[in-house]
Amino acid sequence: MDVEEFLKRDVNRRQFLDRSARNAAGMAAGVVGLASNLARAESSPGERVVLAGIGVRGQGKFLTSSMAEFPDVRVKTICDVDESVVPAAIKSIEKGQGVAPGFVTDFRRVLDDPEIDGVVIATPDHWHALMAIMACQAGKDVYVEKPVSHNLNEGLKIIEAARKHQRVVQSGIHQRSGSHFQSAIDFVQSGKLGEVKLAKAWIIHRRKPIGKKKNTPIPAGVNYDLWLGPAASRPFNPNRFHYNWHWFWDYGTGEMGNWGVHMLDIARWGLGVDLPERISASGGKYFFNDDQETPDTQVVQYSYSDKTIVWEHRLWSTHGMEGRNAAAAFYGDKGTLVVDRGGWKVYDRKDAATSGTSDQATSHHRNFIDCIKTRKTPTSDIEIGHVSSALCHLGNVAFRAGQEIQFDTRLNQIIGNEQANALLGREYRQDWELPQV
Repeated sequence: MDVEEFLKRDVNRRQFLDRSARNAAGMAAGVVGLASNLARAESSPGERVVLAGIGVRGQGKFLTSSMAEFPDVRVKTICDVDESVVPAAIKSIEKGQGVAPGFVTDFRRVLDDPEIDGVVIATPDHWHALMAIMACQAGKDVYVEKPVSHNLNEGLKIIEAARKHQRVVQSGIHQRSGSHFQSAIDFVQSGKLGEVKLAKAWIIHRRKPIGKKKNTPIPAGVNYDLWLGPAASRPFNPNRFHYNWHWFWDYGTGEMGNWGVHMLDIARWGLGVDLPERISASGGKYFFNDDQETPDTQVVQYSYSDKTIVWEHRLWSTHGMEGRNAAAAFYGDKGTLVVDRGGWKVYDRKDAATSGTSDQATSHHRNFIDCIKTRKTPTSDIEIGHVSSALCHLGNVAFRAGQEIQFDTRLNQIIGNEQANALLGREYRQDWELPQV
């Protein structure tokens, strides 16, 4: 089963939710909230926000098309290094706003356009930080997909740039905008579960192996040198290109940076913690005999002074934990709460509270637009995005180092391990170094 099919199926497999009044009430609340957001947009259509999308093949097409449907938004320009993905993106955006956007290949042309207020970055991970920092320096507000960076040091630099240039930077951790996620966290922090010292987060699904492929000529219409950008120069290989770049350390962050950032964000939010003091990881490529570099099996433990978070992913299995494929769970001495994108439920209590699902993505996109106008801090501000992304980076560092690491949360450094500390950053190809903020 591929991931798109999994996502469609997962929302419909609510083993713990009532399919009656509770779920209907949750859905109604989400619809009311969405209607309120759209009404707010209609109230000031003259204050039009002009956007550009950078990276528009999959998630980027979805994001720009979603925002194009707001009456106070115009997606003026889209940018991608692969011309073959552009027609579908233009068609989707034009359907939403009634006008086709323009197209450029080089994102620097977007940053040079004084009419553009904000950029939506949905490129491979290795480009997120550089583009976000350069956009802040150019006076643009930023929506940057998760993980916000390719490594921990880059995330710190984006925060620095956002604050120095007074930019709105929304990270693409859209679950923060879901009212049912918010109510779940409120319940966890209310004390009704008792003392909550342990949270778990996971993604369990079956991905397909990507096989082994030889290098090929660069496809027509692809600016491969610009696609590589800061990453090491190497011949073109289709297995390292569209989507599969997630599974190579030069460009992606594995499943931790793909799904992990979403569920770990919920886990740390509920526990009220930031970065841990100790991180240990185990796992490997146990099932996929292919070109992938990142692990298909990974378990990470994050240790705080008095709390623990445990992450697990299995990319070759369909039996999820707590009956859920992608979720977070909070374990208290008076009850357990499990939450995913379909809702939440409390176990081990007589008054077992529950909630249905809620809108997440559209509300999150609307929040970005509203914050561009009001200059308020967005729901998933860059600091939130950085910490949750850094959890994934630290989990990967511990895995790659092959031993437990100790992290100095004050200095943002790994203690006593130069090899692991080097993995908090990376080397950059000439002419694409991390910009000085």
